[in-house]
Amino acid sequence: MTDPKIMCSVYRSDKKEGMYIYVPKQEPFENVPEALLQTFGTPGHVMDLMLTPDRTLARVDVRQVIQGIQQNGYYLQMPPLEGQF
Repeated sequence: MTDPKIMCSVYRSDKKEGMYIYVPKQEPFENVPEALLQTFGTPGHVMDLMLTPDRTLARVDVRQVIQGIQQNGYYLQMPPLEGQF
């Protein structure tokens, strides 16, 4: 089995500092529940990137992001708890 590679887009929440959502670039919000989008607010595009198991992300394990996108169609990164980072 080959390592998964996913081209994704990252968006930030305009309602909650430090909250980001990772979605497949080709179908950005197709699988994101409407209730989550309402809580998230208006998505602000941050960047597009290729996710691979050996890539390093700043605040989250890339394998969790890949798994979330494969299983749910998106990955929600929550803000860090007070005192973290």
